[in-house]
Amino acid sequence: MLIKKPSDIRYSEITPKSLYMNRRKFIAGAAAAAGVAAFSARPIASWLEPRAVLAAGAKLGPLAKSPFSTDEKQTSYQDVTNYNNYYEFSTDKYLPAKLAQKFKTRPWTVSVEGNIAKPQKFSVEEIMAMAPLEERIYRHRCVEGWSIVVPWIGFPLNVLINRVQPTSKAKFVQFVTDLDPSQMPGLRDGGLDWPYTEGLRMDEAMHPLAILCFGLYGEVLPNQNGAPIRVTIPWKYGFKSAKSLVKIKFVETQPDTAWNKANAHEYGFYSNVNPNVDHPRWSQATERRLGEGFGGLIKRKTLMFNGYDQVASLYNGMDLRKYY
Repeated sequence: MLIKKPSDIRYSEITPKSLYMNRRKFIAGAAAAAGVAAFSARPIASWLEPRAVLAAGAKLGPLAKSPFSTDEKQTSYQDVTNYNNYYEFSTDKYLPAKLAQKFKTRPWTVSVEGNIAKPQKFSVEEIMAMAPLEERIYRHRCVEGWSIVVPWIGFPLNVLINRVQPTSKAKFVQFVTDLDPSQMPGLRDGGLDWPYTEGLRMDEAMHPLAILCFGLYGEVLPNQNGAPIRVTIPWKYGFKSAKSLVKIKFVETQPDTAWNKANAHEYGFYSNVNPNVDHPRWSQATERRLGEGFGGLIKRKTLMFNGYDQVASLYNGMDLRKYY
């Protein structure tokens, strides 16, 4: 499949986001160096105005570097923010960047409920203040055969989980996304059983690779990438990383997920990247990196768990052909 690019400008003619950001960091670095040490360990919301925290494009920092990051070449900012799976806005991958521009992401609260000792509603600012933010450069595998490498900004999901104190009945975590047809035109077209839902087993959610995500490329998440808060789970296919969260619920039984309800034959609950199990309509053995080569014709071997071997022990003894 060839990706169609806008005819008026080619991504290759745009200055890479990384180069632009590095130049700005260099200019700002001399003036800021003396003060960084004083507040570098403070949570982001304690020194950055809440309005700026939620404004699309606002800079986030200081950011810790994560030992989980890959050193692979990052996918361009233009590709990551202009080629999006966000069916609440459109099934066309190029339209969410346009249709989500006026999506209101403030004020915003996330209800955390279910089998926990401390159920409550948090503002995004309150969640961001729970831990210092870090940059995690993760590779991702989309089910259609594409992959990307993105520098996400967030912190481990387990920070929030520990804060609300799950009970012994909490075996799974369910994520529920926003449902607002007045702002999300894709909802009017049906397609899935809205709102979009996803889920993880508790030990998966507690793994340090799973993060709550608030930004990318040094700035607040663009609307089309799941603002203001999403989960990012790099060893699973991209659709497991639910966007624009409004509810996180701790449940005793395996929760329904949007794609599994829509087509259980093609989309299982676990949805781990497994090159040995083909999707019914295409092979999963190889992938193409978005923006790499002309039309994405360069193929690379798909890695088990997307290359994140740290999670393999979570599935000891499981038949991953059956529990796909």
